[in-house]
Amino acid sequence: MKDLAGKHIVLGLSGGVACYKSAELCRLFVKAGASVQVVMSAAAQQFITPVTMQALSQHTVYGSQWDARVPNNMAHIQLTRQADLCVIAPASADLIAKLAHGMADDLLSLMCLARPIDRVPLMLAPAMNKEMWQHPATQRNLKQVALDGAQVLGVGCGEQACGESGDGRMLEPAEILDEVIAMFVPKVLKGQHVLVTAGPTFEAIDPVRGITNLSSGKMGFAIARAATEAGATVTLVAGPVNLPTPRGVHRVDVKSALNMLDAVENKASVANVFIATAAVADWRPVNASDRKIKKDGSGQPPALAFVENPDILARLAQSPRGLSQELYCVGFAAESHDLLVNAQAKRLRKGVPLLIGNIGPDTFGQDDNALLLVDETGARELSRDTKLSLARKLIADIAIRISAGVQK
Repeated sequence: MKDLAGKHIVLGLSGGVACYKSAELCRLFVKAGASVQVVMSAAAQQFITPVTMQALSQHTVYGSQWDARVPNNMAHIQLTRQADLCVIAPASADLIAKLAHGMADDLLSLMCLARPIDRVPLMLAPAMNKEMWQHPATQRNLKQVALDGAQVLGVGCGEQACGESGDGRMLEPAEILDEVIAMFVPKVLKGQHVLVTAGPTFEAIDPVRGITNLSSGKMGFAIARAATEAGATVTLVAGPVNLPTPRGVHRVDVKSALNMLDAVENKASVANVFIATAAVADWRPVNASDRKIKKDGSGQPPALAFVENPDILARLAQSPRGLSQELYCVGFAAESHDLLVNAQAKRLRKGVPLLIGNIGPDTFGQDDNALLLVDETGARELSRDTKLSLARKLIADIAIRISAGVQK
């Protein structure tokens, strides 16, 4: 299922060199299943041609309020009547100023003002020079358009076309796509704070070796993204993985199990939901060598002593907030065999209301997975799907469980 299937998006381009990113954004919208109607200001057409946007959107591009191709000659009215969302990317300082003051002297500004405000949201992706972005007038206008109901996205920081560097770059197309997808997701976790662990841990043996596992962190990162889409405030405690942070998620990087425990306990007091997807090492060396352990020619491996790592999930589940389910704890179990039996036993041992089982060798490093949801009533399978799709289903399930608990 494509994330934007059945959605009709009006994509507006105002003047700015960031228009080159709008071509890729249009392509991503279409790839995600949306139909896209492009509207361009006269200034935008100085940076990218309507021909390009028409080829990518497969729809006629409009740029003038006097365009007679619209049957009733009222493009500013007709173009948004069937829309699910209006996205302006790039949104220039000039356009933002117009919207803040209700001015409408071209098709793009007219369309924004004439859209049915109660059912067609407006999302703005600003793009401008750093001095323009920081100017008090621009900041004042941004606050006003937000008060008027527009969703104003942030900006990136970095090199700008003018040669300067700083805030003001338009977000990357993939980032804007994520924001658009999230807009259509029901906010079933609004007001909740979700704490997620993800990835492996690394337990050092010496400065260059350690104990770890094959967990990629992809499932935990997908859950963090899905929880954010559902309206939650999300903190993601990540072991050593090479994955981008989902938009809107606060990330804390850790290395060892003890590091992860410290980070989790530091954040647990403000969380309502704890989802432990991390594959935490069960054991660690008692004493890690401060120098590389070398072979001595005897053919015998070095003698290593190990100590058990703390059980992070069980510790939080058995805390006062966990026992009362003020902190709703969800665990993950990566098994190699006998999934149901092992998952049921682990749920009881750790004392959590919900445990998610999966077969480790079939999921580590993969983009898809299959999950087994185990609770006090039995087990339910979520068949193999992308990890993000499964994460969204799991978050929806957790939201129902939390709601039921509150109602009791």
